[in-house]
Amino acid sequence: MPLLKITARDDRPGLHAAPGDLSQALGNALAEDPGPVTIMIHGYKYQPGHPRHCPQDTLLSPGLRERRGKRQSWPRHLGFRGQKGEGIGLGFGWAARGSIRGAYARAAEAGAALGRLMDTVARADPERPIRLIAHSLGARVALSGISCCRHARARSLVLLAAAEFASAARAALSQPAAEGCRVLNVTSRENDLFDFLFEQLVPSGTDADWVLGQARGGLPMVSLQLDDPASLAALRRLGYPIAASERRICHWSPYLRPGVFPLYRAVLDGNLPLATLRAALPAEHAPRWARLWPAKARLTWTRAATTQSAG
Repeated sequence: MPLLKITARDDRPGLHAAPGDLSQALGNALAEDPGPVTIMIHGYKYQPGHPRHCPQDTLLSPGLRERRGKRQSWPRHLGFRGQKGEGIGLGFGWAARGSIRGAYARAAEAGAALGRLMDTVARADPERPIRLIAHSLGARVALSGISCCRHARARSLVLLAAAEFASAARAALSQPAAEGCRVLNVTSRENDLFDFLFEQLVPSGTDADWVLGQARGGLPMVSLQLDDPASLAALRRLGYPIAASERRICHWSPYLRPGVFPLYRAVLDGNLPLATLRAALPAEHAPRWARLWPAKARLTWTRAATTQSAG
């Protein structure tokens, strides 16, 4: 599998730390392998070229053979072993350090670069499937990229602890580039504190909006609460055993938890239809703070349900 390292420079994509023409490099990769194109997008606190925080040397590198703290190789765990037919892997890096507000703004600009990258693939091979997997603020990059596409279509999208609002997701998924796209929204009550801080530091501008981690429904996606025992039991019955959650607070659990990547591969490939997954999972998700303050969360949930039924 060819693996290309891509870096967003403002709103344009380019080869990471390498001379050469991106279009030519993509064309060569597409000619080398007939499989789908998988774009992997990191989240907050990474910076291409940084001596300690470069995603191309950690999360997006197949050379990282063992987990190092919060870092492990996405390409390796997504099954890219260098064999023909696996497809093209594109590690998409962008400037995600600094303040959260600044990174949130740059994520939209990086999304414009991603849209150009996807369009470049589509122009070279219009029938080639394009799939995306993104963590944290990388979800904003992915959704912004889909909104910016003029030619490309996203075949599947996996969002991990997405740091983005429902309004932005709704707008992106209504675009032609998202028509027929399979979307899995992976959430966890382990991420509640991060979702809450995100809401405080990056206001959406409307009280009716909500962070995707709350999984309220009404969007063209399937949401999976990864720390829910009933959901994990359902996944085991489908043939995807995933380790139970061990922490009350964790932003990186959606890609560090043993067993998650076979599930993501199946969704990206279309081997696990989202209709099958939706039918197997519980209809409701645990409310916010259910891991930190279970009694308070249950009381809030009960009051909300009572109010809704009374109305």
